[in-house]
Amino acid sequence: MKKLVLSFLPLFCFIALVHAQTDVTKFGSIITKENLKQKLSIIASAEMEGRETASPGQKRAAAYIESEFKRMGLKPGNGDSYQQLYPVYQDALTEKKLMVNGRSFNWDQDFNFNLQVISSGDFNFDKVVFAGYGIIDSTHQINDYANLDVKGKLIIVLEGVPEGMSLPTQGGMRAMIANPGSTYSKMKVAMAKGAAGLFYISSNFPLKTASPTKGNMYLKHNAITGFVTGNISTEIASALTGRTEILNISQIKQLKKKDYLSEIKINVNKATENLESSNVIAILPGSDKKEEYLMLTSHYDHLGKKGDVIYYGADDDGSGTVGVMQMAEAFTAAAKKGKHPRRNIVFMTVSGEEKGLWGSDYYSEHPIYPMEKTTADLNTDMVGRIDTERMTSDSANTVYVIGHDKLSSELQAINEAANNQSSKLVLDYKYDDPADKNNIYYRSDHYNFAKKGVPILFFYDGMLQADYHKPTDTIEKINFDLMQKRVLMIFYTAWEIANRDNMLKRDMKLNMPSR
Repeated sequence: MKKLVLSFLPLFCFIALVHAQTDVTKFGSIITKENLKQKLSIIASAEMEGRETASPGQKRAAAYIESEFKRMGLKPGNGDSYQQLYPVYQDALTEKKLMVNGRSFNWDQDFNFNLQVISSGDFNFDKVVFAGYGIIDSTHQINDYANLDVKGKLIIVLEGVPEGMSLPTQGGMRAMIANPGSTYSKMKVAMAKGAAGLFYISSNFPLKTASPTKGNMYLKHNAITGFVTGNISTEIASALTGRTEILNISQIKQLKKKDYLSEIKINVNKATENLESSNVIAILPGSDKKEEYLMLTSHYDHLGKKGDVIYYGADDDGSGTVGVMQMAEAFTAAAKKGKHPRRNIVFMTVSGEEKGLWGSDYYSEHPIYPMEKTTADLNTDMVGRIDTERMTSDSANTVYVIGHDKLSSELQAINEAANNQSSKLVLDYKYDDPADKNNIYYRSDHYNFAKKGVPILFFYDGMLQADYHKPTDTIEKINFDLMQKRVLMIFYTAWEIANRDNMLKRDMKLNMPSR
């Protein structure tokens, strides 16, 4: 009897495998281009006004996604709520005055303030320090602070870098932080030296475009206090250095680096508005592995409105958002027919991605489900277009997959098998190259899972040109045939990860750069 049972075991396994493949094929058929288009027509509509974080349009989009999760029968992902709220802040200047030696100057005519950094208060100085370009850089053997005492003083510096020193124009935040000639680096040096403020001397005044008196939104309260910073005209710089005539930039470059006696009074009042944004989260309970989780994520925010111009964000990331929603539709349909995933599947659309991965960062620091029990995050950010820079015969059947060789050695084989069973796309791994100048691995919400050790795959269409971050990123540009194939492949990948016997191995190290 024992031998008889054993001899039939391979047959039972084969039958179970056939049933599993039949199930994923059956419920994957719910992911159609018509269903994707119907949802995207709402997410990327004018009514959503570009879905900028903490805006009414973003809140309307969140309400729509929540209503769809409810309709499908998914459970709330945050206790009894479908939303995880997080604070967002925005500053506005209500007072902005600058006076030199008893003379008042005008906003945008001769000065403006760095609204993100400057503190409220009355700032009075009886001298300023001219510190050249305000650079300390051992590579170029530059130290503009040599023999200068700037503690508690106001510093004025030239914009840019001296001749012979290059200032990179690409590379994002990390390049800016690393470059000693950036305004950010100059400010950090001034603060480290104990200065009370820093102004950059600019030849662009009077400004042709009005400076905003309402700042960018931010996620965390500004820890800087008692520091004043902004830009001043050559006329103010001339007055501060004791000149009665207005010096040009070339003449200012010739000034000695030293203290200059001058009376300067600055009055700033900055009001902070407390705003709010949210991640929309729903969960499909698993069957026998109820302590483990698979995350399917996308970001539903975009760039909002600039005046009357709407940045629709159909591809970025309306496509990923409706992809997650349609996968949720397929998984819940399976569950209603008794085909529950073994693990819990968490469907999460986040906001704040365009601001700096805010929503996923907030989740990673306030996780609802334990990161150590989260087997993977499959993140979908832009899957609706053909990469305009890829001039090859396979361009209309391609998706970029990022993360296959990081954190878990099992990811690539699982994803490739799922692709072979479903859409048979060309999987391009070029953005996993450590030399990728675009740093794609670090630019979407999966990164905040990866930094916590959770294996990730990121699916992306490569659209860094054409309509990227432009108001022309509209639904008419979406290739729904290709989008359907990409989302279906991700669904097959998710099905396998949600139902396999073991969580993914975490057997590879992620070398994370400073950010």
